[in-house]
Amino acid sequence: PQLPHAHMPLPSFWKVVEDTLQQSGAQLRAFCQAFETVTPSPGTQPLTPAEERKVLSLVSKHGPDKLYQVTSNISGSRDLDLTLLRGQIVALLQSSDTKGNTSRWLVDAGGPRGFVPAAKLQPY
Repeated sequence: PQLPHAHMPLPSFWKVVEDTLQQSGAQLRAFCQAFETVTPSPGTQPLTPAEERKVLSLVSKHGPDKLYQVTSNISGSRDLDLTLLRGQIVALLQSSDTKGNTSRWLVDAGGPRGFVPAAKLQPY
């Protein structure tokens, strides 16, 4: 089979290959940067010093096995609901609400306490 650039002198051919690779590399880098800014992965999201202190106080109060990370923004709609941002760390106080509903958990957000959807929490 005849390659599309087979007729080219070798130096020109390598120049085409190099340009194509550079262009692909630049596109890949741009894609990676865009992907990282859109979805900071919860596991690797660095905590601010204030968040870190909050986490340490939650650990000392509730123990490390009670810590959960918020997987997506939560806007509380009812009275005792908390509004939390993705990546925030909370401590589980009770895995149900006052009516025994297990899809809403009572958590300590390092000060405010309230209910959040259990589905938006993952073990930290």
